Amino acid sequence: MATSPARALADLRSRPTARFFLTMTRSVPGFAVAWWLLLLVRALIPAALAIATGLLVGRVQGGADLTTPLVVFGIVFVASQVAPPLHQVIGTLLGHHLSSVLNDRLMTTTLGPEGVGHLERGDLTNDLTTARDFDLGWTGPPMFMNMDFIAQGLTMLLGGIASALVLVGFTWWAPVLLLLAWGSTHWLLRESGVWRDRNTDEVKTARRHTDYAYDLATQPAAAKEVRLFGLAPWLLERFTRNRLHLHQLQYDATRLRERSLTGALLVVLVANALLFVDLARQGYAGGLDLRSVVTYAGAAFGASAIAFGGLSWALDGAAAPVVSIERLEVEMAAAGALRGAGSRDGRRATSSTTDGDGRRATASTIRAAPEIRFRDVTFTYPTGSHPVLEHLDLTIPAGASLAIVGQNGAGKTTIAKLLCRLYDPDAGSIEIDGVDLRDLDLAAWRARLAAVFQDFVRYELPLRDNVAPLGADNDVVTGALDRAGALGLAHLDAPLAKGYPGGVDLSGGQWQRIALARAIAKVGTGADLVLLDEPTAMLDVRGESEIFRRVLGATAEATTILVSHRFSTIRQAELICVVEHGRAIELGSHAELMAQRGRYHTMYDLQASRFQDRPELDEYGEEVVHDRL
Repeated sequence: MATSPARALADLRSRPTARFFLTMTRSVPGFAVAWWLLLLVRALIPAALAIATGLLVGRVQGGADLTTPLVVFGIVFVASQVAPPLHQVIGTLLGHHLSSVLNDRLMTTTLGPEGVGHLERGDLTNDLTTARDFDLGWTGPPMFMNMDFIAQGLTMLLGGIASALVLVGFTWWAPVLLLLAWGSTHWLLRESGVWRDRNTDEVKTARRHTDYAYDLATQPAAAKEVRLFGLAPWLLERFTRNRLHLHQLQYDATRLRERSLTGALLVVLVANALLFVDLARQGYAGGLDLRSVVTYAGAAFGASAIAFGGLSWALDGAAAPVVSIERLEVEMAAAGALRGAGSRDGRRATSSTTDGDGRRATASTIRAAPEIRFRDVTFTYPTGSHPVLEHLDLTIPAGASLAIVGQNGAGKTTIAKLLCRLYDPDAGSIEIDGVDLRDLDLAAWRARLAAVFQDFVRYELPLRDNVAPLGADNDVVTGALDRAGALGLAHLDAPLAKGYPGGVDLSGGQWQRIALARAIAKVGTGADLVLLDEPTAMLDVRGESEIFRRVLGATAEATTILVSHRFSTIRQAELICVVEHGRAIELGSHAELMAQRGRYHTMYDLQASRFQDRPELDEYGEEVVHDRL
């Protein structure tokens, strides 16, 4: 079945090279137009030079006026000297602007989705690496340098074609012969596959392993364990093995391996011999004058620029980040999207989503420290095969403090993620004062949340900005630091990184206090729901208990949810929920759950048994932790 012109055009536009040129021209149209025009000028110079030289020789031979041919020759000569460096400058500027556009698109792609599922997709890692690191020189020259390589390759290719077309004046078969001969070297030598081979998943994976070993060896965070466990030889071996593997792949891709160089040279030698023999024969026979012989000989020489296919390696390297970003834009938009109010898997929330006047409720109409209810919530991560939460029912009273306990993988952190609307449940609903969370304005809702996750961010910024990234009064910042037990760790304007002048290096426990201060400061600026996911795991037991007492005091007017494994801290919450296999199996105060002698009692007893010296016991036999504030 014949392919329609529209289908053929669509196939052409879908190719990586075409997508690169389309992106380049649309993204930076001004520089792109100048780049294409200069490219055309450079491509026509060899053919123009052959014609100008023939014209000049003919005038000399005939004794005619040389003004016109000398002017033409001079123009071509000046263009040959001026166009390449000017083209390089335009290409460099175009490459820098295109890199900026691609980086902006990647930032928009990663930051745009309201959820976080797109950043947890392992199958997108290679594309993300290519899109992020393309200008670092790992996969090829940076874009601004690549533009010069592409320009040189295209100039030679188009210039060779233009020169070959000049030979139409000699005989129809001459340009066909040279185009086939020199063009065949692209296939015979397969140099066009160099960078295509380097952008396979095998290459990207080897590069990631190499980078990972390099980071472990050079970053201070891993330095202690690398030495303690004697990992230096392993890291060196891993880095060397993967780096050598990369070099081997590059060598295999670069060497002219598919067909012999001798065969390629034989093809072009025979083709050129046939052409020049016929050209000489007609010249000696008087069929061609000297002007024509010089013109056609120069054109035949210029046609040789077509050879060997050195263009594609640069094009493949430049197109790789464009293709990766385009794929990420589609995949990440879908993976990070939230379902919204209109998508409930065919189920409507049982609660009303309007206020008394029939208007849709917004986050601002929800009362302070609202009641939170998980109603038959089921959730599976996009890359998971089993539900993390399954028919979860849980009610958190307004203004209460709730601690969530359970084994690893029980779904504790997932509950916090769903409350932050980083994901939406697959089924069921989360209701805020009876309003489905998906019906609330997302930005306004998140403004009311203060959260500290296990993997909180350590910003390389001053202490003030770590506590209040969006800014706050000094009283709010210092008050939050005081509540978190972090006052005096550093000056408010001191960078929290040793790599800066006056920078301060903090311990893990001190950083956790900073993270807690961040949450407390947000409460001070209006947040009324606090989520704490293992916020003090690096502190000692008594230090964690005391800090949580401070946090409870600072968030007394908010609804507070704590995830922790330390029962000396958990017991301070008003309510405790035991989560197992994605369901809430027990809910009550510490005393109530201990009296039930169920799963909570068992877990608490196991942890308490680790402490042999308990200076004071309560009525249930557990250690009493006194407030030392």
